[in-house]
Amino acid sequence: MKNKKIIPCLDIKNGRVVKGVKFQGLSDVASPIELASYYNKSGADEIAFYDITASTENRILFTDLLKEVSSVVSVPLIAGGGIGTISDFERVLLLGASKVSVNSGALNNENLIGEAAKKYGSNSIVLSVDVKSVNGTYNVFKRGGTEDTKIDAIEWIKKMVDCGAGEVVVNSIDKDGVKNGFDLELLALVIENISVPVIASGGAGESEHFLTLFKSLPAISAGLAASVFHFGDIKINELKEYLQKNGVSVRRTENEY
Repeated sequence: MKNKKIIPCLDIKNGRVVKGVKFQGLSDVASPIELASYYNKSGADEIAFYDITASTENRILFTDLLKEVSSVVSVPLIAGGGIGTISDFERVLLLGASKVSVNSGALNNENLIGEAAKKYGSNSIVLSVDVKSVNGTYNVFKRGGTEDTKIDAIEWIKKMVDCGAGEVVVNSIDKDGVKNGFDLELLALVIENISVPVIASGGAGESEHFLTLFKSLPAISAGLAASVFHFGDIKINELKEYLQKNGVSVRRTENEY
């Protein structure tokens, strides 16, 4: 069995890490550089850097900030926000990101992922999808979760994977910041329909939620979370030790923070 990954997420607004509930009520948390350095030392397998207002503000991702963050981490860095052109992919990769995450950009240009995959390879392309249940169906939302596209989430994910996305982050808006567990029903539908790695995002509140995720859905490759790591509710090295003791394979870390 491949090791399951634990990924802390840095949601960036105005140069600071922020966190809210169901994508609303964002509050300041910390410096992204300090948090990234901390997570790098405390056992994170990858770190996600999302400039969450880049698309809604129609601007490019915080270039200088990404460069600083990449300089303090040695684990793979997933970066996204305002990715709308092939040149955006090149810029972000040159700044030190290992993978580029695309959300609204792919919705605005359905050829973007295919073009990027041809140039940089599917392993560098992460499809990020903000999903919310609307009248019994799962819809894709864009512009930071503010706009319902009315697109069926499962069909959209399948289409973009066929185009070349090498990994998918499934962000459950319904579960975001609620801390009552991952959206297992939604995630099960996703993994039934695609074969690339899937990262679960939204809902983690305690270590048991990660254990339930990986035990219930063995095909899930990683669990992503933000506030439970930012505020110390869960320490990554302790989480990985807990998972290991309960039969989930993870990459061991010697750091103790």
